[in-house]
Amino acid sequence: MKLPLKGIIPPMITPLLENKELDSAGLKNLIEHLLDGGVHGIFLLGTNGEGPSLGYELRKQLITEACEIIEHRVPVLVGITDTSLEASLDIAHHAQTAGADALVVAPPFYFPLAEEEINDYFRVLAPLLPLPFLVYNIPSCTKLSLSPATVKIGKELGAIGVKDSSGDLEVLYAFIEAFKDTPDFSVIVGDELFLSDAILKGGHGSVAGGANVFPKLFVDLYEASLSNDLPGIAKIRKKILHIHDTIYSVENSPTRSIKAIKCALSILGICEDYMASPLKRLSTDKRNEIKHHLDLFEYGKSTRSII
Repeated sequence: MKLPLKGIIPPMITPLLENKELDSAGLKNLIEHLLDGGVHGIFLLGTNGEGPSLGYELRKQLITEACEIIEHRVPVLVGITDTSLEASLDIAHHAQTAGADALVVAPPFYFPLAEEEINDYFRVLAPLLPLPFLVYNIPSCTKLSLSPATVKIGKELGAIGVKDSSGDLEVLYAFIEAFKDTPDFSVIVGDELFLSDAILKGGHGSVAGGANVFPKLFVDLYEASLSNDLPGIAKIRKKILHIHDTIYSVENSPTRSIKAIKCALSILGICEDYMASPLKRLSTDKRNEIKHHLDLFEYGKSTRSII
């Protein structure tokens, strides 16, 4: 795996069957869809992957099967965040055995933690990890917004990057500024609407949920941003904003985009759209709304090429 880690790294959804088992056929379809779209890596067991809601055996099955399908064509990142150190390490070691390339670590997500407590946690966890890791800042789920100082501690312990899902542009820019003189350390943005801002400011890429459905669209935005193609950026961002205003907005819930992404993939015939409890897939009416938006979306005959 070349450093710094760059590009579009979709937080892959986890295809499930009605009985909540892994949709293995859908998994293969989805991975090939992502790779055909030109993505630069794949992130398993993140928020869009419903990682914390999946049983440990299903998580391990997903990691194993995904790594077998990907066959080192792009780097595989695996989310190992859990409420216990032992559970995180168990998934981390399985990821190494399966052939993953890196891990993604956020603070444990039950107890409210002080920053010094998470610093101590990283000092215990990092030396035990069998693979390189990224620090994951996602305060909406962990109750703690990590500072550049904490991420620097992570870097000293071996972190190769930070994934920022704070949804705060100032926080993102603070990370970029803090690590601008460390060329092998990646700053990856989680909010897909900040992709071009991150790249133009000196960041390295995005874990963009919408890239599950429209991988080429986000790859094109990344490349336009690298080349400072401002008209191209504006054109593509308009399409992504349209996705947010339509496909992501058929339901008013905090997890609406995750459900919408899975639903859209199901409509496209890529994989099933069953959700892990406590989430539920969208109703038939909402599904029909998403189908309508997909039918009207100006994205060529398929979801893989912009017109």
